[in-house]
Formats: sequence, C-alpha cells, structure tokens
Amino acid sequence: MPIPRRAVAATVPLLVSALTLTACGSGGADSGGGDAGGKPEGDITFQTWNLRSNFKDYFTGLVAEFEKDNPGVRVKWLDQPADNYADKLSADAAAGTLPDVVNVSPDLSYPLAKAGLLMNLDKEPAAAKFKGEYTPEAWQGNELPGLDGSYSFPWYLNTGPLFYNKALFRQAGLDPEKPPKSYGELFAAARTIAERSGGRTATLGGTPAVEDFGRYGVRLMNGDATRFTYNEPKGVELLTEYKKLYDAGGLDPQSLTNTPDKTGQKFLEQKVAMNPGSTHDLETFKRNAPGLYRELGITDAPNNTGKPNMYVMGLGISSRSKHKAAAVAFARFVTDRKNQEAFAHKVAVFPSTKGSLGDPYWTKDDGTDEGRVRVASAKMLKGAVNYTPVVLSEEMKTVLKNEVAKALQGKKSPRQALDDAVAQSNKLLKQG
Repeated sequence: MPIPRRAVAATVPLLVSALTLTACGSGGADSGGGDAGGKPEGDITFQTWNLRSNFKDYFTGLVAEFEKDNPGVRVKWLDQPADNYADKLSADAAAGTLPDVVNVSPDLSYPLAKAGLLMNLDKEPAAAKFKGEYTPEAWQGNELPGLDGSYSFPWYLNTGPLFYNKALFRQAGLDPEKPPKSYGELFAAARTIAERSGGRTATLGGTPAVEDFGRYGVRLMNGDATRFTYNEPKGVELLTEYKKLYDAGGLDPQSLTNTPDKTGQKFLEQKVAMNPGSTHDLETFKRNAPGLYRELGITDAPNNTGKPNMYVMGLGISSRSKHKAAAVAFARFVTDRKNQEAFAHKVAVFPSTKGSLGDPYWTKDDGTDEGRVRVASAKMLKGAVNYTPVVLSEEMKTVLKNEVAKALQGKKSPRQALDDAVAQSNKLLKQG
C-alpha cells in the first residue's frame, strides 16, 4: 500500500488535460442530483486506492455496519491498484462515472475540483457541519489553492521521522541528544561533522527538494497556485547554504545522483549521519547493523517554520452523485473518530480526527520498534502542513533537482538556477 502516495504525481497532467475537456458544459458543481442534507438513501459507489489486498475484511465490515445503520443505502466498494490510479480517475471523469465517494490525495483532488467534479465541503452545509470533528491541520491539508474550500473529508495522515546516528554526532563533539531543529543548526552540525571526520562523514545524502524550501520558510507558489515563486530571496539563500555545505563535504559526494535507496544504504553503512526512515528501516538496522541500531536517534526534519511536513489522504464526494446525502453520510462514517482510529491501528498511518492523537497508543512508547516510530511521528503531526504544491508534477520536481545540481556544481549561481527552474516549471504549469 503506497503511503504516502507520491508516485502518481507524474500522471496528474494527463488527468488535468482530460478534465479540462470534461468540465466543458458540465454545469458546474451542482449538476448532480440529490439533496446532500436529506435522508441518506440509494445506491452509491466507494472507491479506495490499493487497499483491498490487505484490508478486505476491514472495509467489508465497515460497509456492512453502515448499511445496517442506514437500511435505505447500498454501498458498492471498488478498489483500484496503485499503478495508473490517476489515469483511472481521468477515464472515470471523462466517462461521467466518477465514484460517489472517492479516495484522493490533494494533488489528485485538485484537477477534479477545478473541473467542478468534486463537492466543496465548506460550501455544502451538510458536510461543513462536520468540520469541527477533524484537526485544523487535516482539514486545511485538503483545502485547494484558488478554489476557496476543502474538497475531501480528511482521512489518514502520515509523516516521516528523520533518523540520525548518535555515535557520529558524539564523535564530532556534538550533543547526541540535541539533534538540529532549524536549518541553521543543521548546516552548523553538518560542517562540524565534515571537519572533524576529515571529510569521511557527510550529514545528508541528498540535495534539497521542494519540501526543504517549504520548511525553510520559502513561499513556493502564489496564492492561487498559478505561478511558482521559490526563486524568491529566501529560496536563493537556502540553495546558497547548500552550495557551501556541498563544498565543505557536508553532503555526500554522490548526493547529486543518489536515490532514496542509495542514501538509505549510505546511512546503514554509517557514511551519512542523518536520513529519513520508517519502521521497516528499524528492522533492517536491527538485523544488518546492530551497532547503528543501538545508536539510533529519531527526530523531525529540521524546519524554520515550526511546522513539520505531512502527507494527507481524503475522501472526496462526486458533485454529480445522484445520492449526495448517502455519499456525505458514508464518507463521514468512514472518517469518523472510531473508524479512523480502528484503521490506524491496522496500518502505520495516523488519524485526522480531533483528539485521536492524544490516545496512549500514539503517546506512550510500548517498547517495540513500531511503537518507537509511531510515538515520534505522532508528535510531529501537531501543526504539520503539506508543503508539496498540489500542482507540482514529477517533471517539475526533476527540473528543480537538475537546476539545484547545476548550482551545487558551480555551473550556475543559485539565483540563476532557481530562476531557470521556476521559469521552466511555470511554462509546464501553463501547458497543463
């Protein structure tokens, strides 16, 4: 189950293109039948994203419970594989067969909402009345720039802890119990580790991505998401600092071409001091690198905003549903506190309902690897935001990565590299 679901972003431009045609003459968001505030009744479809293989019993039971409580409603559960999910949404949208309740991330809900195919929950009283049941961060995570509202009921959340090697910090004379919290502290620690290891140990294995610019405090886009702005002075400042770090040996020598798997291997080999991770990695360290496992620290990725990064998943309502009341009732049922907490106990995700993360399951370390990561990650979700712009495609990410590499290599100044990256991405945005 791909959580977070970042791999489909490359196909989003195809979805936008198809929906542009679909939206013509669609009649807008009110073209569907049914009163969302009426009695739930009728047959509806509910589509999830690669969840049947591992959670069939959970969702079968969920549907059965809802139908028992709402005898006038029948729910048909559909599940699509992870690959080409955006293409499937595109085909359904073009054919007018978008499910009544559909599992989407903000980058996928954006083109659907822009085409008038998803219900604006903030503008529909029958849905907006439930807003207070979810954390503000989760509801805001499903708000879409330029579209004045949230278009999905918040479902599960995720965030990634940052692992660090306490032994490497200690060897450099740094306090292993005080990992860097800001980018200034990160750069200072990385320079110290590089200097005191004689250049043998880098702190980071990769180059800055768009999330790093967001955590640094850079404004990534304008308010209505029609233009990238990460080439502003603060963005240039961040890339300039990374250039200094690259020259000083604070970045791995292969950081320009490293993949996540390669940076993970460098961390396991204790050649890199910090790296993102998961519960699965802890099991690998315990088995293959027990020395690293004993010295493992868990923290959040440094930021200058006070707001960690998070990934958001939601349930959107088709604006053309013939049974809107049933669709709203079911989406809210799936995402209510009881059901979110039950689902989050089955998989390494976090509920978006208010008060849930105060439960001991997410606050008390039970001594297991899973518990250790779960508690550390849950703390990070307080005040977290989704820094990745909903319109950012894989091609745009590659543009940024390539221009960053040119700046680090000294082929371009940081300003010129970011100006060029923004110009190319804005051109792609207009084409989309």
